[in-house]
Amino acid sequence: MSTSPSEYYDEERWSNWLDRLRDEDIDPEDEESARLLLNLQDDTAIAIVKIVADYDEGELGEDPALEELATVRDIVLSEVDFDDEEKLMLIDGVQTSLVCVFYAAEEYIAAGPPEEGTVEEYIRAAADAEAEEDLDAALANCARAGTLLFAGESLDMGVAEDIEYGLVAEWVNGLDSLGTALADPEVIDEDE
Repeated sequence: MSTSPSEYYDEERWSNWLDRLRDEDIDPEDEESARLLLNLQDDTAIAIVKIVADYDEGELGEDPALEELATVRDIVLSEVDFDDEEKLMLIDGVQTSLVCVFYAAEEYIAAGPPEEGTVEEYIRAAADAEAEEDLDAALANCARAGTLLFAGESLDMGVAEDIEYGLVAEWVNGLDSLGTALADPEVIDEDE
């Protein structure tokens, strides 16, 4: 993919998305509003996919790839200053969804995908761990599911139907964006 390190994702890109959200009337029930939030999330997932792809292709070593992920994570997961509480909650939802994508990318680069298990098995294990209030195990299992996506497996979103709303449901939403980005890693125009 050969992207220069400064081009994966930058503060300006994130700020442009946030400015757009500030300027829009956001209604999560409205299709256009939902699409804007999904595009924001998918755009970040695409940047993560490009970093991992460059790692896989040997254009980035392990440490530089992890550093690039950390840079993007610091930008996207930083505290956001919004006066509108509802918009702030929606952005927080996007950020929460992306946490798992970052962990999955880091795990994939540092250790690779697990040798056993499927995406769905890891997601179910994550939901079970969340039910037991073991959020570290829940996130670890979602991240393992994500490493399998990087390795070429796919996510059947039917698995999400059985998951109660909570962190795992948010993380699975992020994994869905990861799957979309892996299938079509084209940059999303902020005007879409």
